[in-house]
Parts: sequence; structure tokens; C-alpha cells
Amino acid sequence: MTTNRTAQVYPDLSISLTEAGSGRPVLVLHGGGGPATVAGLAARLAESGRVLTPVHPGWDGTPRPDWFTSVDDLAVAYLHLLQDSELSDVLVVGSSLGGQLAAEMAIRDTAGLITGLVLVNAVGADIEGEPVTDFFALDPRAQAEHSWHDPDRFYVDPATLPAAELARRQANMATMRLITDGGRMTSPKLLPRLGRVPQPVLVIWGESDRVVTPAYGAAYAKAFPQGRFEPIPGAGHLPHIERADVTAELIEAELRRIGTPPVLAG
Repeated sequence: MTTNRTAQVYPDLSISLTEAGSGRPVLVLHGGGGPATVAGLAARLAESGRVLTPVHPGWDGTPRPDWFTSVDDLAVAYLHLLQDSELSDVLVVGSSLGGQLAAEMAIRDTAGLITGLVLVNAVGADIEGEPVTDFFALDPRAQAEHSWHDPDRFYVDPATLPAAELARRQANMATMRLITDGGRMTSPKLLPRLGRVPQPVLVIWGESDRVVTPAYGAAYAKAFPQGRFEPIPGAGHLPHIERADVTAELIEAELRRIGTPPVLAG
């Protein structure tokens, strides 16, 4: 059963989310493209766990308070969402910007609510010699060339989009630019802090990604004490779309492999 609900995290901040499935909690965090980019993955994972898929405030027309302007704000709000929902033993799965959010959450998780991370072509870390592509500087065709293993299959000419869909995409990009301090997709503070994350971390990477390269992903994984790098051939920045089954199987295996065993009575 799938339900849609709104969680009131602060007096002036509510988060819209979809919840489906049962079992171990899985928080799925989308990237700049919005919740539609992870909808298929979330539906698949709901066969194995209790999946929560929020819409970041400001995306898809959802309300965002004026003070809510940073990746830090998002990470803290999602930790509060987990606390308010009385969830523990949570696997956090994040794509692109969502991967950065997952890492930032783990750094701040003093209550131990998170027991595992899966980062999918995540941004956020400053990796020497591996700069993150300035996505905002690219035209739509170049964005597709950088993002997809098979750009001809996935490129959509903005001129062919309905006005409402084009406006949604443009508004999402404007919100991402705001949240990332003008489009800065890395933080100099993140990489040095990853060594404090005790949880197992699976870093999944589409090998054809030209936004953040596989070398960037391998260095990201190495920064975690329990980081593991899994490249996926034939996929770019969104392997959970281009190689959906392969990506989901890796995450499902991680969901089974890690976590806190249930306490048995008696």
C-alpha cells in the first residue's frame, strides 16, 4: 500500500513524502531532477522495506521557507523527520545531491538512527583533480551528454515539453541553485568529515558519468572507514534509471546485508 502524507518538521516547514512497503526503513533522497528521478527505484525497494520518498522543500512546487537555503538545512530537517517518525535502523539511499544529503545526515546522526548509506553518483565532496562539472553552465544537449551513457535515448528537447513540465524543471533547477549556494556542488568541509561516519557505505557509480567521474566516486568511497565502491557499466549519472535492475539488486543486497538484527523476545 502506498500513502502520501505531509510531515510538519518545523512550524513553518512541512515535507511532502510518499511511503510504501513494510520492514526496515529506507529513506530515498532524490537529486536535482526531483522525485520523479527516484520514483521507480523507490517502488522497487518497497518490495523489500518500508520506503519513504520525500520531496525536498522547494521542488515540484512544494513550499520552502525563506530561511531554508542550504544543504545543511535539508540534512538536519531529514534527521528531524526520522526522529519525529520514530524510525531507527534506517538505510539512507541518495542520488546525486541526495547522496550528499545522505552523507551530511550521517555526519550529524548523533542519535544513531542511520545504520547504512547508499550513495548513487553523489556530489558534495571536494576531490583533488576531479572537479564536479558545472551543470548549470551546460545547455540541455550537453547536460544529456554528461549525464547519460546513451544520451540519444534520454535527451528531451525543452522546446517539445508542455509549458507546465518545462516550468517545473526550471523551478527545480532554480531551487537547486539556491540550495547549493549558487550552484556550488561541493563543500570543502565534507570530505575531511567522512572519516567520522561509522556506518557501512555502498557507493554505486555509473561508469559513463561525466558530471562526477568514476575516479571521483572511488575517492568518495575511500574516504569512508567502511566504504565500498561498485561501478556500473552502461550507465551515467542516473544508473538507477539506465540500469535499474542492476542498481536495485545492489541496494537490495545491502539492505539484507547490514542493519541491526531484531531483538527476539524470551
